[in-house]
Amino acid sequence: MREFMAITKALSDPNRVRMLLALRRGELCVCQITELFGFAPSTVSQHLAILRRAGLIESRKSERWVYYRLADKSAPVAVREALDWVHKSLANTDETAADAKKAKKILKPDLATICRRQKC
Repeated sequence: MREFMAITKALSDPNRVRMLLALRRGELCVCQITELFGFAPSTVSQHLAILRRAGLIESRKSERWVYYRLADKSAPVAVREALDWVHKSLANTDETAADAKKAKKILKPDLATICRRQKC
């Protein structure tokens, strides 16, 4: 029951769902996610923490950057099914397409450039 409630809480916010959809394209650094959605770094961190506690995403640190990716095939069935449901339900929406278009532009500069812009 606890796992189910954590997943439903994580999916109850549209911005967290948008983050999950953005991560379908692959791993992103926190600064890239911040740039993509235009939220304060603390807001992004809070959303990512909720998604991580629910098991929907995983993280890794490399030098000064923290990267996030969707949970892999070893995740519990409920997590894999929730991620599939989100993708199948929302992958073809206008908002998801707009986020994907913006992500292409954001992923062009290197991380150091994005970090300088955000002063991180």
